[in-house]
Amino acid sequence: MNIGKARMNKTATTIGTVLLRIAATFVYQAMSVIAGASIIGGIPVYKAALLSGMTATATVIQKLAAAYADDGKITLEELNSAFTMNAAPSSKEQHGNQ
Repeated sequence: MNIGKARMNKTATTIGTVLLRIAATFVYQAMSVIAGASIIGGIPVYKAALLSGMTATATVIQKLAAAYADDGKITLEELNSAFTMNAAPSSKEQHGNQ
């Protein structure tokens, strides 16, 4: 019974991490639009930020769905790959892969 409970805890933790990373992707992408594109395009800032954030989020979810559809599993590598749309260096890259 402990194995099942440990597995459920790991699954819940993974789901929580994925949801937080999706939220971070939304915010990251929305903030980049607030900084420039909405001013040039003439549409309200909040609409541009929402559209950009939703597009980035949909892209991540699409990548995760495609990875799951392949074999019914999502590996850690596939999970991390789904979030590699940004140009900002990760904490590992900033600290020399320690």
